[in-house]
Amino acid sequence: MEREQLIKIAVVGPESTGKSVTAQRLARQYDTVWVPEYAREYCAGLTAPPSLQDELNMYYGQLALERSLVPLARHQLLICDTTFLTVKIWSDHMFGYTPPQVLEGLKTVRYDYYLLMDIDLPWEDDPLRDFPDKREHFMEVWHRELQSLGSTYTVISGMGEERIQRALAAVRRFLQSS
Repeated sequence: MEREQLIKIAVVGPESTGKSVTAQRLARQYDTVWVPEYAREYCAGLTAPPSLQDELNMYYGQLALERSLVPLARHQLLICDTTFLTVKIWSDHMFGYTPPQVLEGLKTVRYDYYLLMDIDLPWEDDPLRDFPDKREHFMEVWHRELQSLGSTYTVISGMGEERIQRALAAVRRFLQSS
């Protein structure tokens, strides 16, 4: 499969908004692979809060994982459970700074369409989640970041199966218009 033909759809948003479940369902619906969030596995192995170097490691890890799964994508479609834009958002929040490698990557690595998962789901505790009280803040940040990249995106809200069906409908509309 040629990379120019590949359509990449990213499922993004604040913590505890159903990104992984949605990405998996989209991949199953479209009979393709999904790229998991590299940072979850990476952070599970940390014994201290992530450093700026850890953020860079997650950036490179997410890119490598995505590239490794491109050959397995079917029907010219790859579903990504988040992107390294998360690294920019977390680096800015935690350190007040984004590594230049990440900023450069944002100029060259493109996604065709984003689903921005809304914060209308109840918070689910998880040892890898940090900011239940900052969901509104991070939702605003996601909007700003996607807009600054000139991204095409749709906010997905709703509970349970309704949320999944809205995501599927949004992707279907995007693919039909492409």
